[in-house]
Amino acid sequence: MKNKLYAVGIGPGDYSHMTLEAVRVLEHCDVIVGYTVYVDLVREHFPGKEFLTTPMRREEERCRLAFEEAERGKAVAMICSGDAGVYGMAGLLLELGREYPDTEVEVIPGVTAALSGAAVLGAPLIHDFAVISLSDLLTPWELIEKRLRLAAEGDFAICIYNPSSRKRRDYLERACRILLEHRSPDTVCGLVRNIGREGQSFQVMTLGALKDTETDMFTTVFVGNSATREQGGRMVTPRGYRSERESAGRKGEC
Repeated sequence: MKNKLYAVGIGPGDYSHMTLEAVRVLEHCDVIVGYTVYVDLVREHFPGKEFLTTPMRREEERCRLAFEEAERGKAVAMICSGDAGVYGMAGLLLELGREYPDTEVEVIPGVTAALSGAAVLGAPLIHDFAVISLSDLLTPWELIEKRLRLAAEGDFAICIYNPSSRKRRDYLERACRILLEHRSPDTVCGLVRNIGREGQSFQVMTLGALKDTETDMFTTVFVGNSATREQGGRMVTPRGYRSERESAGRKGEC
């Protein structure tokens, strides 16, 4: 039997938004490892567990800490906000796992911010969509710009993670200027702050207004495609570009 290390997505933060599988795994584990903020979100729900934390930007150290605990024969969970495989730790754990052949890594999915935030706004991601992070810690800004342009040109609905921070205050404005090269200023957009946590709020606005809106690392931004509409204060993207009536007519012609 190999040692076991789980990469667990805990969802947006509230215990009620965690999957049953994630809860089951955390109840089973002896040790829960994670970024300090994420550990604080789950600590009260799993009493009696050993909690180990590291600050932000200490990801590799955190992963090795988890592997070392697993190699001692403990069942270990590395927790990530949202989904462990979407801007989470699953990839790094699997890469480092080659150095720890006696430990098996299992990924436990969670609800990522694109999905939990979309539910708050309504239905902005019903059709094809792209997810892009504006953080340039691991991705050059030139590549982020290219992805924004191509997603806008392809008329994808776009979910934007990490829109700004204290050191990147103008990144969302810069992103909006790029999107405006291919999108109308009236394009319906939305943002959700503190998804699934205390102080959750949302706004629906135009792309022109979004450009001048302040956000932070706890905000997720949604940019609609050309078919997205505001309905009753919510953000709705149709399932397709043709109406059901048009589709039915085309079927009748065949």
